[in-house]
Amino acid sequence: MDMLGYSAEVLKAIAQPTRLRIIELLRDGEHCVCEIFPAIGHEQSNTSRHLQTMLKSGILNQRKDGLKIYYSLRYPEVLEIVQLAGQIAAHEAASRSELFNRKEMR
Repeated sequence: MDMLGYSAEVLKAIAQPTRLRIIELLRDGEHCVCEIFPAIGHEQSNTSRHLQTMLKSGILNQRKDGLKIYYSLRYPEVLEIVQLAGQIAAHEAASRSELFNRKEMR
């Protein structure tokens, strides 16, 4: 896979609201899957599927301690990607709001 293909895989692994919630939770450090699924409000099986997707893309680390499985962010740059996406979304929301307000005034 070339660099563009891998970049697309990383972005696809991040580009989902549940996965963004998991990334935000992992911002503070490593968490057990038993802590992650209640914190994001999803079933354990659903949460595990999302974690596996991100693990396969290389953005998460996984560590086992007895029966518990812990996850952490492998690269802090993932947080920068999420922050930049949030800034773009905020700009776009403001732009759409202005456009909507202009149409309402007509």
